[in-house]
Amino acid sequence: MSRLPVMSSKRVLPSSSSSSGGSENGQDYAPAQKKIRKDPEPGKAFAAATVIGSRRPPAAVTRAPICDWFSCRNRCSFLGVLKPTMASTVAKGGNLKQPTGTAGGTGANKRKAWDLKGKVSDMEVKMRDYQTKVKSVNKENEVLRGTMVQSQTRVAEIEKELERQRGQIRTYEEELQVLSGVRDELETVSSEKMTLQKELSNLEGKYKVMETLRDSQETELQTLKIKLSVQESTLARLQSTLREMEEEVCSLKETVTQQKDELHAGEMERRRLHNTIQELKGNIRVFCRVRPVVDGGVSKHIQLPASDTKMITLAKTEESHTGKTTDTQKNYNFSFDRVFGPAASQQEIFEEISLLVQSALDGYNVCCFAYGQTGSGKTYTMEGDEFTETRGVIPRAVQQVFKAAEKLAAQGWEFNFTASFVEIYNESLRDLLYTGKASKRPEHEIRKSVTNEVTITNLTYEKVVNEDQVLGLIALANQNRSTAQTAQNDRSSRSHSVFQLDIEGVNGGRDIKCKSTLCLVDLAGSERMLKSQSQGERFKEMTAINGSLSNLGIVISALANKENYIPYRNSKLTYLLQGCLGGNSKTLMFVNIAPEPDSFGETLNSLRFASKVNDCVIGTASANRK
Repeated sequence: MSRLPVMSSKRVLPSSSSSSGGSENGQDYAPAQKKIRKDPEPGKAFAAATVIGSRRPPAAVTRAPICDWFSCRNRCSFLGVLKPTMASTVAKGGNLKQPTGTAGGTGANKRKAWDLKGKVSDMEVKMRDYQTKVKSVNKENEVLRGTMVQSQTRVAEIEKELERQRGQIRTYEEELQVLSGVRDELETVSSEKMTLQKELSNLEGKYKVMETLRDSQETELQTLKIKLSVQESTLARLQSTLREMEEEVCSLKETVTQQKDELHAGEMERRRLHNTIQELKGNIRVFCRVRPVVDGGVSKHIQLPASDTKMITLAKTEESHTGKTTDTQKNYNFSFDRVFGPAASQQEIFEEISLLVQSALDGYNVCCFAYGQTGSGKTYTMEGDEFTETRGVIPRAVQQVFKAAEKLAAQGWEFNFTASFVEIYNESLRDLLYTGKASKRPEHEIRKSVTNEVTITNLTYEKVVNEDQVLGLIALANQNRSTAQTAQNDRSSRSHSVFQLDIEGVNGGRDIKCKSTLCLVDLAGSERMLKSQSQGERFKEMTAINGSLSNLGIVISALANKENYIPYRNSKLTYLLQGCLGGNSKTLMFVNIAPEPDSFGETLNSLRFASKVNDCVIGTASANRK
């Protein structure tokens, strides 16, 4: 950075300057005036005091270090002008202050006290000298004032020049800072340039590689264009095929809709024909099942014709009362809807009633109950064992209902199922699904609604959605059911159990609703007192069982005779089953018989009771649809 130029020659100050201009910048010359006061020449002290004493300069202003050199040069210039003037004054008038002496300034002896005239004369001489000196000093003062004005003007110009030089210095310093930043940027740009050059070389290499790739891709592009043209032609062909397929799909949709309507019409026709078949078979149907002999032998008094599955014959040999004729054999022939021999399986039994179970999903009330003496196999027929092959009517019916409901769901049907299990023990109702304390069992009553629906108060009704839930409820009911040991059976059922599955179906697309009940009943075993040897509580149970079964026979007889009054309320069993026996229901009864010869009398009574039921006509059942 260059420094400011230094003036080597003294500049002559202009003589024209007003006193006011000097006063404005008087503060800049205070150090110069103080320098004059401290002049070491002894003969000029008074003159300096005379020149400067007319006005008191203000205090000096502190300046920046960069101005000290210029201030010293101003002071020297001012003193160079001032000293010659004072020297001329001393040459003209001598010392500014002379010691007092004799007249004429000779310094002779002192006047006497009485020489007043001489003293006056001396004083006049001194007066003239002083006047002359005052004039000379005033002239010098005027000269010094002019010189001071010139100096002040020069100082102002120098200060302006100084400010200009300072501005230039600041500008140069700013430029220097900018240039230093530019130098850093230049170094950064240089390093970036080197980096970019390296990248450029790398990019050039990559560019060559890309050119090679471009050439290969152009070749591939040409190949793809050829393939694209082929694909476009294929696409056009496929689009035309697609349009044809869409038209075909629309046609198929119309066909599917038409087939759905036909399927629904076919389903309704199937239900109608199915119901017609069931009506032709009779709304009360009776099946007879013969239990196998325990030791595997053959029962001789029970005869089952091989050519006729609906006939059963009981043969009894009677002795001659006169003794003259040989023993005679008396046969009792019975005919039912179907007779199953000892070799019939559980699956074969259920196949005969599966169509009846299907009617429950079609909106018909269905009831199936087993009747017979103790130990004839009623519970095995209705419930069976836990194995698949030996499962009874109840679990198989539940399985069929849920499978059929799943198939009907494809046609828009939705079903809700509610299960309940109750037993009639000693003419009182018990909830077999109750899981609370025995001491807090609620009481139950049979109620009949305005729509002739039979319900039980305080009974547990469980919502079920699958087969496993129902089987769990059946297992719970078997644990709670009342059984006891008798002379005819180690584990005889001492109550009537009634399983009900309420079915509600809705077809939203067809706006059809149906409601039905599937009722599966396992009756208690009928028995004679002498043969069962029941005593005490067992005798009471036997009396209640036989009484309810007798009332069931009375109701069946009244229905068969078409009497005006049917005594349903004589027992809880007939009151609960009145909708199945004389109402809007399809009913099936299993009569189970024991093959032992000593059970001939009980077997004959059971077959006679079943024959009465088979002869009963309760009217045509109708579906509960809306």
